[in-house]
Amino acid sequence: MAKVALLIGISEYHEPTLAPLPKAVEDVEAMRRVLENPEMGDFDDVTVLKNPKRQELEREIYNLYANRQKDDLVLLYFSGHGVTVENGDFYFSTCETQKNQNKLLPFTAVAATSVHRWMNESKSKRRVVILDCCFSGAFAKGLTAKDSGNIDLQQQLGGEGTAILTASTSTQYAFASDELDLSIYTQYLVEGIEKGAADKDGDGLIAVDELHDYAKTKVQEASPAMTPEFYPFKDGYRIFLAKSPKDDPKLKYRKEVERRIYLGDFSIPARRILDSLRNRLKLDSNIADAIEAEVQQPYLEYQRKLKEYEETLIATIDREPILSDRTLNDLRDYQQELGLRYEDVAPIEKRIIGQPKPPVSAEELSDVAYPSNLTPNPFPTREGEQDSKPLSVSGRGLERGSTLREANQANQFEFEIVNVDAKGQIINRSQGRAEYFTEDLGNGVVLEMVSIPGGTFLMGSPESEEGRSDSESPQHNVAVPSFFMGKFPVTQGQWKAVAAFDKVNIDLNPEPSRFKGANRPVEQVSWNDAIEFCARLSKKTGKIYRLPSEAEWEYACRAGTTTPFYFGETITTELANYAGNHTYGAAPKGEYRQQTTEVGKFPANPFGLFDMCGNVWEWCQDEWHNNYNNAPTDGSAWLIENNNQYRCLRGGSWDFHPNLCRAAYRLLDPSRDYRPYSIGFRVVCAAGRTL
Repeated sequence: MAKVALLIGISEYHEPTLAPLPKAVEDVEAMRRVLENPEMGDFDDVTVLKNPKRQELEREIYNLYANRQKDDLVLLYFSGHGVTVENGDFYFSTCETQKNQNKLLPFTAVAATSVHRWMNESKSKRRVVILDCCFSGAFAKGLTAKDSGNIDLQQQLGGEGTAILTASTSTQYAFASDELDLSIYTQYLVEGIEKGAADKDGDGLIAVDELHDYAKTKVQEASPAMTPEFYPFKDGYRIFLAKSPKDDPKLKYRKEVERRIYLGDFSIPARRILDSLRNRLKLDSNIADAIEAEVQQPYLEYQRKLKEYEETLIATIDREPILSDRTLNDLRDYQQELGLRYEDVAPIEKRIIGQPKPPVSAEELSDVAYPSNLTPNPFPTREGEQDSKPLSVSGRGLERGSTLREANQANQFEFEIVNVDAKGQIINRSQGRAEYFTEDLGNGVVLEMVSIPGGTFLMGSPESEEGRSDSESPQHNVAVPSFFMGKFPVTQGQWKAVAAFDKVNIDLNPEPSRFKGANRPVEQVSWNDAIEFCARLSKKTGKIYRLPSEAEWEYACRAGTTTPFYFGETITTELANYAGNHTYGAAPKGEYRQQTTEVGKFPANPFGLFDMCGNVWEWCQDEWHNNYNNAPTDGSAWLIENNNQYRCLRGGSWDFHPNLCRAAYRLLDPSRDYRPYSIGFRVVCAAGRTL
């Protein structure tokens, strides 16, 4: 039994289109430091390659997997440029990598398909791949895991299988930061091991899923446009990569700081709790201050980027009062270069340029935002777009002559859509775009509302669908008008903000959830609580917010699909948060997280809605009915008895079987006052409707 690692850093490139990456060689040295440390990684053999040529890189990767024993743990780490070709295949770049007319010459790079073959031919049953490079999510495309026979969990190495950790999706860039010593993803991988902070369950061992979750959380605090991904095969998510000190007072203090910090700061009670903990742990004040600074660093990095974008926007407007298409595109590219999403800079643009456009009406959406195929309007092309006009800034307000199309271009976001085969393997990835507007809830908290185009769909499930119940019958056509729906389930941060609004009917607990986190969905809220939330939000904003009808919910969840899940015929824990020790169809078992996860962790559906499967159950308006006989066909809620205590829940949750995450599944809830820690909700807003 041995732990073996190959660490590759490519910082120098002869190809002009591949920029130098000086931090890549620093990345491998930092990884070597923590992996070789007997108190951390305790690896037996760590090989470092800096700027190897293609043939040397290929040979060393091959040798890494060849001649291994079945109990060995094998780690491949790469920091450099990742390159994809037209069919989506991934290649490892080298200093010799070349392009011809911006197309990769494949014989100058190492193909992921070759690495897949060597991995599967290896006797080792524990394989970890960590990629800190652009488009790294594409490496997992087409990878299959061979059957390793009976799984024998060992205390030192953990589960058998393959785990792939990537800094970005298959279509995203990975960013660097001048403020960090290492590449962003690697910075927090190293921190998670070196400080022990990634040991979330406190068992003294850091599994790869814990390490990835820690790094991803930190990355997205600093650079929200990056989406690190995790691809476990078999029990690969439980491979133990490093050790952590169990009773270290510094680690205990760090975890409490992580738990108490909010938007880079601490409330007065939190500050006093931390000061008291310092004393109990007898922690030197300088050490405690340093820990707090490290925890705050990602948020401060995010704020620095926002300030930099704001300064750039002001300077741009001062120089060019009428912003051309080219300048607008340059601003978008600059935003992405900073690792920011449009929704991050939208409040800045609102403050400097002017008020955002109001939600468009259903008629406008059908005419402008959604053509006949229900595909949202794309972003403007890079050059030569014929039908757009310059955007005028007069007194830092949008010119009144701006077209609706121009106004809506700014209120779009991009997201990744995935499809799986019958075994749950991802077979396709594509990019989607959707229109949205934001509701400012105060103190930096916003509610994002995605426009859902009107249409007709078949509600319910066919008799052939695995796991169906009679309550999902009979299938029937429903015509649903356009509306806006929450991009995510209501988060704890959003709940707390609205709970502070004026009371309408009942009191609201501002912090009801069991699993704490501002970006986790709120739970332990009743149907009556959700109705009060909508009432307060409507009163405050002047718009009509409410719970979705069952028809609206299922229509929005399906997003034009007819399969049990919007991903396809089955579901895996790479795609949603549910009880992964149970399966649906031919998909494998996965991770049972036993708690909620932050919203937006998993891929969106084709309408741009996240977490429609799993995480928390979601309340609907409708009273419970045992089947769809005489159900409305216009998308409205089915309400007959106003005193009916039984209401409907949709979507499944973190502690239920995957069967219950199907788009058609309906759950009866016993009471409108029921508050378990698996139930949340999301809101809808009628298109163009105000109070």
